[in-house]
Amino acid sequence: MADMLQFVDTAQAYPAKRTATDRAEDFREIAERYAMPAAEDQAGRCSQCGVPYCSVHCPLHNHIPDWLRLTAEGRLREAYELSNSTSTMPEICGRICPQDRLCEGNCVIEFTGHGAVTIGSVEKFITDTAWEEGWVEPLVAGPVRGQSVGVIGAGPAGLTAAEYLRVHGYDVHVYDRHDRAGGLLTYGIPGFKLEKPVVMRRVDRLKAGGIVFHEGFDVGRDATMAQLRDRHDALLVATGVYKARAIDVGGADADGVVAALDYLVASNRKSFGDAVPEFEDGRLNADGKHVVVIGGGDTAMDCVRTAVRQGAASVRCLYRRDRANMPGSQREVANAEEEGVEFVWLAAPESFAVADDRVSHVRANRMRLGRADASGRRAPEVDPGQAQDLPADLVIKALGFDAEELPHLWDAPELGVTRWGTVLVDPRTLMTSLDGVFAAGDIVRGASLVVWAIRDGRDVAAQMHKWLKANAKVAVRERVAA
Repeated sequence: MADMLQFVDTAQAYPAKRTATDRAEDFREIAERYAMPAAEDQAGRCSQCGVPYCSVHCPLHNHIPDWLRLTAEGRLREAYELSNSTSTMPEICGRICPQDRLCEGNCVIEFTGHGAVTIGSVEKFITDTAWEEGWVEPLVAGPVRGQSVGVIGAGPAGLTAAEYLRVHGYDVHVYDRHDRAGGLLTYGIPGFKLEKPVVMRRVDRLKAGGIVFHEGFDVGRDATMAQLRDRHDALLVATGVYKARAIDVGGADADGVVAALDYLVASNRKSFGDAVPEFEDGRLNADGKHVVVIGGGDTAMDCVRTAVRQGAASVRCLYRRDRANMPGSQREVANAEEEGVEFVWLAAPESFAVADDRVSHVRANRMRLGRADASGRRAPEVDPGQAQDLPADLVIKALGFDAEELPHLWDAPELGVTRWGTVLVDPRTLMTSLDGVFAAGDIVRGASLVVWAIRDGRDVAAQMHKWLKANAKVAVRERVAA
């Protein structure tokens, strides 16, 4: 019992963060890593409760209490192996999952007032140590099956499915429009949350395991879906959702009003050392500018914190609801505030003032929360007579993402989609309207979390394996009969 009550005497302690002044100067991750004794102490705070709500609320259902116990006992390699058994990217989840909304937010100790176990930081520590110690084993393909799989999209869902399918022995080809794999892990999430070598070492491991990557490959331009279906025994659509949601206000087409993903991709490319003309000429560079970001999700937080690091003169975030009702991580809001970002709650743009074809101000309406909408959240409504003008040389739209028109882009009108443009799948088999074509991740569920994409990749790989095995048996019977 004494061990189960260690959280009473050991205070919650996250890894130390660099000062806001220091971290605003670069794109390094903001937190240092635990030393071994500190990691053991923090892992030992787990009460090993009978019903592990942390695992229940983790989309991957990670064995969290078990690898916390192993870490507390100094059995770090075993902790890593257990953590790795349910997740293809534990150190990435440890960095970017909104633990305050998932595992840590549902920790029993959090409910007692002692502060949750620092699950994400321990998860990161375990796997980073595993990489350093050489415990991360190479990807080894299973016995050759003579069947191939094409994966469209090299984000977390596609990479996860590719790994599991390769382990099953399939030839796996991954097609991605970008020149580097990783999807939003590589180009959408800033380095201060996820340093890029962490992503690249995962990709390199998959390449070394025999997965073939076709980077810079745009389906619809370089091949139609029909051509890829002819090339492979099965296909997985895991493109994610990338189309920026529009904002219907005056001046939205002015120079200086940009989409969040365009802005973040340009910044990440600069971090890789790429030539980025739109950054160099100032279009996607916040240096010296008054920046206004519109939105309240994690993408908006990425944008405001990137603008700080680029040397913006001022950074404001407009969100139409209040702080308690924003969808983004409260930890990210706190980090942004520490770094000098000003949040303008209950505010929404009415129009963008334009001078010489370029945005100069955002006219923002003050909002108030009215009756609950269909989702149960109180709907924002304009508070008359409370508008204000905010200077803005750069306005970044971070209002979320919708699906691209894949049937049109890929010359595949028979591919079934929902009224939102996401791909329709059978909920049991995860197969689309096309035989042998599966889909997973955000392109099915809509914009969501990386951890859900990993879960979807794991699930769809199991369904594809089942279908491919059945079809291999049919092919054998047909050859025998012939």
